[in-house]
Amino acid sequence: MNSSVVNRKVVEKLAIDGGTPVCSEPLPQRGLIGEEEKFMAIKVFDEAIETGNAFDYGEKYEAQYEQDFVNFMGGGFADGVNSGTNAIYCALGGLQIEPFSEVVVPPITDAGGVMPVVMMGLIPVFADSDPRTYNTSAEQIERLITERTRAIIVAHIAGDPVDMCPVMELARKHELYVIEDCAQAHGAVYRGELVGRFGDIAAFSTMSGKHHCTGGQGGVVYTKNENLHWRARRFADRGKPFNIAGETKNVVAGINCNSNELSAAIGIAQLKKLPGILKNRRLVGDAIKAGLKDCKAVSFVWQVPDSKSSYWFLNLKLDLNVIRVSKETFCDAISAEGPLVSPTYRHIQCEKPWFENQSAFGTQGFPWSCPLYKGEKKPKYDLKNAVSVTETHFNVWINERYGQKEVEKILASIKKVENAFLVA
Repeated sequence: MNSSVVNRKVVEKLAIDGGTPVCSEPLPQRGLIGEEEKFMAIKVFDEAIETGNAFDYGEKYEAQYEQDFVNFMGGGFADGVNSGTNAIYCALGGLQIEPFSEVVVPPITDAGGVMPVVMMGLIPVFADSDPRTYNTSAEQIERLITERTRAIIVAHIAGDPVDMCPVMELARKHELYVIEDCAQAHGAVYRGELVGRFGDIAAFSTMSGKHHCTGGQGGVVYTKNENLHWRARRFADRGKPFNIAGETKNVVAGINCNSNELSAAIGIAQLKKLPGILKNRRLVGDAIKAGLKDCKAVSFVWQVPDSKSSYWFLNLKLDLNVIRVSKETFCDAISAEGPLVSPTYRHIQCEKPWFENQSAFGTQGFPWSCPLYKGEKKPKYDLKNAVSVTETHFNVWINERYGQKEVEKILASIKKVENAFLVA
C-alpha cells in the first residue's frame, strides 16, 4: 500500500507504510480520576470506619450529588441510579405506560438505550436517522406513530443534540411522552438550554467513560416534573412510598436500581470538574471542525443549528468518491499516525441478534408474541439512512486534556492520509 505520488505532488510516506507517524508520542490520556475523587472516597471510608457502619445509599452524599446535578442542570429533580441503562429503565417505570404499548427508539445507540423498553413489556419501534447524522429526527419519528404509540426515546449521540423542538411539537400533538437519552451528551446545549430539559424525563450515564462519572458505573434520572420524579424514584427502589404521606408499604413493583454513597461522593468531585471538561472539549472539537473546512474527502458531521455539542467523540464524514481506498483502510492509516479512531459506529440495535431473535423472556418471543399486542409480531426495519451514515462516517476520540498541539496533530494526521489517498 505504498503511496508516494498523488496529483503529481510528492506526499509524505504514511506511518502505515513504514513512514514516520505524525504523533511521535501517544496522545494524552484523560486522567479523569484524580486526588479530588480519592479524597472523597477516603472520606466515605473514614466515616464508615469511625462509626462502625458500612456506607449505605440514599444518605448525605447521594443527596448532595443529586442536588449538585440539579444545580448544574438549572433546576429540576434528580435521582442517582446504578447505570445509564437503569436510568432509561427507571424513566420508563416512572411513565407507567401500559404493557404492549409501542415506544419509538433511536436508530443508533447502545443496547442499554433500547433493551429497557422490552424489559418493561413494551415494544421498541426503530426510527431511522436523519441522513446527515447518527441522530433521529421528528420527520423519521412521525412516520412510525400509531394508535399504540405512547412514548419516544431520543438519544443525543456523540454529544450532538437532536433537533428537539420539532420532536416535542410532534409529541404534544400525539400526547406522547419523550425520554431524552443524554448518556453521551452531558452539558450539550440546544437553543440555549441544556439537553435533558426538553423531554418529560431524561436519562444520563455516569459510567467511567462519560463526561463525568460516579465510578465504574452509574446513572441519573432527571426531570423538571416533580410528579414524574417521585414515580421514577419509587420504581428505582422497589416501590418504596417516597413522598406519599401516611403510606409505609411498597406501592408499585420495581427493582433495586439505587446508587450508593461511595459513587455519589465520587460524583460530587466530578461535577465540580464538569464545566472545565465541557469547555476544553468544545475548544478541541470546534478547532478540529474549523480545521477540516479545507479538506476534500473528510468533513465534520452536520450539526443542528443553534446547538453546542459536548463532543463525546468527533463524528466525521468521509467522501468515498474522492479517495481510492476503503473507509477501513483510510481509518487504519489515520490510526497509524497516532489519533484514536473508530472506523464504524454501527450500533443499530434492530440488526442485533437479541432483537432479530426476540431473545428477551424465554424462547417464545415475548412481548411481541403476546396476543395482547396487536402490532407486527416479527417486525423488520430497513434503516437506510442509519446504515448509510455508518458506512460513510467514522469517529475520532478526543478528551479534555487535549490542547492546540493535539488539535494540530489530529488535523495533520487526517490531512496527511487524505493527501495520500485522494483520487488523482
